[in-house]
Amino acid sequence: MAAIKGRNTKPELVVRSALHRAGLRFRLHRKDLPGRPDIVLPRFRVVVFVQGCFWHKHDCARFVWPRTRHEFWRAKLLANVARDRRNRRLLHQLGWRVELVWECQMASEKLDALVSRIREGLGD
Repeated sequence: MAAIKGRNTKPELVVRSALHRAGLRFRLHRKDLPGRPDIVLPRFRVVVFVQGCFWHKHDCARFVWPRTRHEFWRAKLLANVARDRRNRRLLHQLGWRVELVWECQMASEKLDALVSRIREGLGD
């Protein structure tokens, strides 16, 4: 597990590239915001979390419970989900819009939809 990165992952780089190509400028991993969002677009008051389907227990085909150490993984993954929910709630209370991009949603049309939502000021 030591080789697993928390920043600058391939899915995160894909999202950042799509946002940059669309002319949107952003900051990375702001420590002063709850959950240290992967991408922060201050002009639009939007934060983007790029989440791995396994680590954040996404309800998709990519998530499969590990076959060993059931109690450890269950506690860890459920704690991740609770932490994510708490951080999103805090960000909403601070006036930020939160966008989630899942690892399984890396198709270009999903990223185009994300860019459109940010530009149009839609969301939630």
